Amino acid sequence: MTHTNYDTVTEAMAELKKLGYTIDFSMLTDAECIICNLTGTALSPNDFEIDHFYRFEGNSDPGDQMIVYAISSKKLNFKGILVNAYGLYAENTSSAIVKKLDTHPNH
Repeated sequence: MTHTNYDTVTEAMAELKKLGYTIDFSMLTDAECIICNLTGTALSPNDFEIDHFYRFEGNSDPGDQMIVYAISSKKLNFKGILVNAYGLYAENTSSAIVKKLDTHPNH
């Protein structure tokens, strides 16, 4: 996948879904994992890789700052999307899942 700049979170998610990133994940910092709420599948930091990420800065509201992660798990044969607000989990910086997301590869 080539690195693309998207204008909106929605646009990035739509394009990633076309590329096979079809599972929507959310983060559970207390459980040290990301989870698919539809299937209940939980992935620990060692179970997935960050393939790409896209950062969006809110033009008028700093609270609109988001990162869209394209993640995959060869072990479980999953490709999905995780959307996270900047600093949303900053108070839990010792979390292994937060550390994994903070060490994404540079693209």
